[in-house]
Amino acid sequence: MLRWILGGREAQGAVEKSAALFIGEEQPKNCFTEMQVLKGHFDIVRFLVQIDDLRFASAGDDGLVLIWNVETGDCLLELRGHTQQITAMTSYTFIRGENTHTALITASSDRTLSLWDPDSGNRVQNISDLQSSVKCLLVLDRLDVWLSGGNELCVWNQDFELQCKTVHHSDTGISAMVELPKNFIAAAMDKEIVIFKLNVSGSDVAVMAIRHLADHQDTIHSLISINDGLFASGSHIGELIIWDSVDWTIQGYELILWEESKGDGHSEVKVTQQKQIERSIQHMSSDGELLVAAVGSGLYVYNVMMKTVVAYRKMAHDSNVLHTMIHTGGLMSCSEDGSVRMWELQDLPLPAEPASSGFFGMFGTFGRSSKHAGPPAKKLPEIPDLRSLELIGDLIGHSGAVQMFVSFEQKALVTCSTDHLLIVWKDGELQSQLRSLAVFHKLEENQQL
Repeated sequence: MLRWILGGREAQGAVEKSAALFIGEEQPKNCFTEMQVLKGHFDIVRFLVQIDDLRFASAGDDGLVLIWNVETGDCLLELRGHTQQITAMTSYTFIRGENTHTALITASSDRTLSLWDPDSGNRVQNISDLQSSVKCLLVLDRLDVWLSGGNELCVWNQDFELQCKTVHHSDTGISAMVELPKNFIAAAMDKEIVIFKLNVSGSDVAVMAIRHLADHQDTIHSLISINDGLFASGSHIGELIIWDSVDWTIQGYELILWEESKGDGHSEVKVTQQKQIERSIQHMSSDGELLVAAVGSGLYVYNVMMKTVVAYRKMAHDSNVLHTMIHTGGLMSCSEDGSVRMWELQDLPLPAEPASSGFFGMFGTFGRSSKHAGPPAKKLPEIPDLRSLELIGDLIGHSGAVQMFVSFEQKALVTCSTDHLLIVWKDGELQSQLRSLAVFHKLEENQQL
């Protein structure tokens, strides 16, 4: 394992792949030993949104939005109205009178936006005169508005009334948005990040693009908020940039490359079409300190405070990783290979040796254009705190690519897939205790009768 981490070629193939693929049935650290398959969709399921402690919504290419009970697996409601695939979905919690309500907002390629009541199943509002389909949604609870992004950025109030919009002439449009401090928004648009300012005066809202951050060299696939002071973006060619949320300067830059050592001691970066695809950053997640990036079929864990790589796996899955999540003590990932995997950060058994330049080619800053105004490239002679990502659980149940998952903490983990199915993964020991408790209560009731 240590040899692979330090750049050895042999472990990248046989050892690394077998370590990921053949964990075996004995998985003492994997609590998800029970599964429940949920059927209801008839096409790819791409989105999962938690509504409350018991309910979640699923949506995908069939245009349906289904409401489920995570404990029983019952389908509570079918929300029908969209005629084409769902392109974005989010929950929206707002206060009316003295009551708090949670609604669902969905967008579809049929160029409509809908507001749903998950309690009654009613479509409360619907907008059907959009100029383009919406690719992303962002709720700003503090301002009591929400945003839709596509070829235009629109700002809406809780009554689905358009407050303002700005039009962009782009083939790709806005693919992702994150909220920044002081009423600013960062939006990913092709190779750029556009900073928007929301000017709020009473009930009037205006939006204006004030800055274009053109430091990426390829299409941005992932954009996330890390904490109140930082956000991050990842591109198709493996560029990971950490940004300051207030002044939008670059705080960290990593160019993730595959590099293989040659026999003469020199290194060479092999850039092929296949390699380009493998290092695309498809998804990122963060707990405020650590950031995990899904890079091709691998996983990369980065400490945003220390500005250093904590751990990585070049081949965490057999195919591209589509979704990640950091949890206590480790992280989870799902992939096009149909699996969901649980990983634990562990200290290396031996002290980290001085790393060669070949290793740091993966995280170097070479290749940036001269226009970058970020911090100067830092030389990293060694990574003393490098840790390993060890596979502790492998959830196999889907026959197609697992698109994403949502966690109900100890209660359950829900996954969705291209196989049209959802799976609720549960803690087997906890479920056994709950069943025993239910039987005990039933016996008590019968004795009282």
